[in-house]
Amino acid sequence: MQWLALVAVAARLVNAQDGNTTAPFPNATYPNATSPNPAAVESPGTAFSPPYYPSPWGSGSGDWANAYERARTFVSQLTLPEKVNLTTGVGWQSERCVGETGAIPRLGFRGLCLQDSPLGVRNTDYNSAFPAGVNVAATFDRGLAYARGQAMGQEHRGKGVDVQLGPVAGPLGRSPEGGRNWEGFSPDPALTGIMMARTIEGIQDAGVIACAKHYIANEQEHFRQGPESTGFGFTINDSLSSNVDDTTLHETYLWPFADAVRAGVGSIMCSYNQINNSYGCQNSYTLNKLLKGELDFQGFVMSDWQAQHSGIGSALAGMDMAMPGDVLFNTGTTFWGTNLTVAVLNGTVPQWRLDDMATRIVAAWYYVGRDQSQVPINFDSWTIDTFGFRHFFAEEGYGLINEHVDVRDEHAPLIRQIASASTVLLKNKNNALPLTGNEKFTAAFGSDAGSNPYGPNGCPDRGCDNGTLAMGWGSGTANFPYLVTPEIAIQNEVLSNNGVFQSITDNFAGMQIQALAAQASVAIVFVNADSGEGFINVDGNIGDRNNLTIWQGGDVLIQNVSAQCNNTIVVMHTVGPVLLSNYTEHPNITAILWAGLPGEQSGNSIADVLYGRVNPGAKLPFTLGAAREDYGTDILYIPNEDTGAPQVSFTEGNFIDYRAFDKAGIDPVYEFGFGLSYTTFNYSNLQVNKLNVGPYSPTIGQTSAAPVLGNVANDTAQYLFPSNLSRVPAYIYPYLNGTDLQTDANDPDYGIPGFVPAGSQDASPQPLLAAAGAPGGNPELYDVLYQVTATITNTGSIPGEEVPQLYISLGGPYDPNVVLRNFERLSIQPGSSTTFHADITRRDISNWDTNAQNWVISSSPKTVYVGSSSRNLPLSAALS
Repeated sequence: MQWLALVAVAARLVNAQDGNTTAPFPNATYPNATSPNPAAVESPGTAFSPPYYPSPWGSGSGDWANAYERARTFVSQLTLPEKVNLTTGVGWQSERCVGETGAIPRLGFRGLCLQDSPLGVRNTDYNSAFPAGVNVAATFDRGLAYARGQAMGQEHRGKGVDVQLGPVAGPLGRSPEGGRNWEGFSPDPALTGIMMARTIEGIQDAGVIACAKHYIANEQEHFRQGPESTGFGFTINDSLSSNVDDTTLHETYLWPFADAVRAGVGSIMCSYNQINNSYGCQNSYTLNKLLKGELDFQGFVMSDWQAQHSGIGSALAGMDMAMPGDVLFNTGTTFWGTNLTVAVLNGTVPQWRLDDMATRIVAAWYYVGRDQSQVPINFDSWTIDTFGFRHFFAEEGYGLINEHVDVRDEHAPLIRQIASASTVLLKNKNNALPLTGNEKFTAAFGSDAGSNPYGPNGCPDRGCDNGTLAMGWGSGTANFPYLVTPEIAIQNEVLSNNGVFQSITDNFAGMQIQALAAQASVAIVFVNADSGEGFINVDGNIGDRNNLTIWQGGDVLIQNVSAQCNNTIVVMHTVGPVLLSNYTEHPNITAILWAGLPGEQSGNSIADVLYGRVNPGAKLPFTLGAAREDYGTDILYIPNEDTGAPQVSFTEGNFIDYRAFDKAGIDPVYEFGFGLSYTTFNYSNLQVNKLNVGPYSPTIGQTSAAPVLGNVANDTAQYLFPSNLSRVPAYIYPYLNGTDLQTDANDPDYGIPGFVPAGSQDASPQPLLAAAGAPGGNPELYDVLYQVTATITNTGSIPGEEVPQLYISLGGPYDPNVVLRNFERLSIQPGSSTTFHADITRRDISNWDTNAQNWVISSSPKTVYVGSSSRNLPLSAALS
């Protein structure tokens, strides 16, 4: 009876996770899905982020030396207000970009323009709308990731943008319902890390600073901000806390950020959430120790917009730039600006820390060549009108604000290529695909096949689910220059062959749908599932999805069509996993494809695959399960600490997505890494070559002392608001309003002891961390220990592309069954063979040792596997 009672409780808990309308789940990990590692299963009340000070100062390590030399020369010339101006945004809607820092007119240095998004230039026109990050992951193609990054960087550069706010590794994708998972790549940290690095390299090779975000453990939209949650009816005093143990943090969530830092990313955005009950933008452990200490990050840390919760605390904890500058939008109040000037003058923030902030910002500017590639800002984020106010909120400075510069270049073919290369073929019964184009009667069904009646940009920030879905919603979007719908593309295809084509884009026209389906020789059904950022509520989904079902009555639509047509093809445009019911076994559903969020070329790209111009080679970047509880993790939809910070404990540890399915012995519907082709492949001849590499050496030694650049005169009169400058309302300035610092600070807690953490002002040489040594961590972590090859043969009759995947079994009692570590997308002619090459680095076979605070290769047996998915691994070998 006790067992039955536990089962009943578990069932109630599972049911409680259906959105935010029922009782709260006690945390966000399902019963029996917890990690075997005891360290991962800690009480929310005990989650604590230890302090780590002082904030490491940049050294110019790796290939940053020249950028640092030039940056220090520049910063040495600056006055105190000029240094502060570099670090502080001028306020929401105070200038033309979504974020801008103050300028240094005396030296001809324009304020930096920071602009969304991870898939194109947001809030402007004559720009491209690229496929989302999740689609890039599905390509498993490093070259396409780089090409997309470079093209996006070129478009941002052409608009005058200095910092592109992307790519994304937070959220990683802990929970399949997570609203912004699609902005990133995959819940697998290695796949995300590789695609993250290549994207960054592309963006920065175009002369624009990339911003890796949102750091770290930012895995759901619910409760990310208190005021935002209040607007949706939840009363909380603080943002949620993601409670993560040290091992999981290193082996899963920090992993892709290490790849980003190693790739030379110029900036990183700290997140809204707390990590172990310390806010992400003032968490000295994650910023000072992990990011700037362990990973030796040389760029600058910016806050997410309104994610700053303190002035001195965030500065000493390692944040370098406050965005958008005001405490709350359009208030004219700021934690930094004037207050940072005060803090340096009264000694609470040492000058070396401000110098380090400024140096990191300017070094990133030089590192990507902004001094050579910067063009004037030629757009406005707040209106597409040609003329308007430069200071939008203050309604001042009327003039030309939008020059409507077309930056799209020839990027449409690349967008189409990525979209088709990311389309995953999941089912193809009796070779139903590719279509010939000569089918007697082709019918398309679903609102997802057609246009948004308001136009492709008719819903601000794409905050609706009208028409075909080509990107999610929120700040991670861009305006479409056009959107090729599947309906139009397939109609063009059919009519070019003098065929018959009809369509119904009303999902609820049941009688008409069944009548048309009964006539069709092939019926193509388009369905979707949407999500986005938490400031927008779409159909009751506050950013995060309430469930994993298909939207807009899509399941009924599929059933209506497949009941009448025995050649029904289902195409899914979704932000992530959805529940597929019995479609995989349904006799009348002959093919299923996942097309993700393909961007502006949506219809053309799916037509390319359907009609065989492109042989699908994409692989699932996540798992498709039969039930939401199979994933083991979920969203916390209702606060679980009354009005206190909601506690989301990652008690599943490293076991997310396919790792959770493997641990629980649950068969997925389609596993991570799965994807069919119009041809077939065979795997053989696995070879493992062990290289003669020396042992791992922990980094030792000390840093230099913190450099101090120039002199700060302790004369408050020098920093008063200039008499020849007109004050713009709500604009954030670095100047003092009077000569009394306490009055300038306007803070009732001014002078109260306890605001300066122990060691935070220490400028003396500091010991290097054992796991540090270069951007990305100890350089010996990236030593290649093994070289792996395998023979991949195209056993079919047409050319095709295959993605051999390399997995490692780390062998320990707390380790997942296998973890992805490498892959390669290969193009192979029919009857031909190609050699798959992959390296295994020291990091690939290491675990994080919490006692040593370093990476170690355990004594557990290691095995390498090569195959076509996480569950189809025909080749294996022990690693000696």
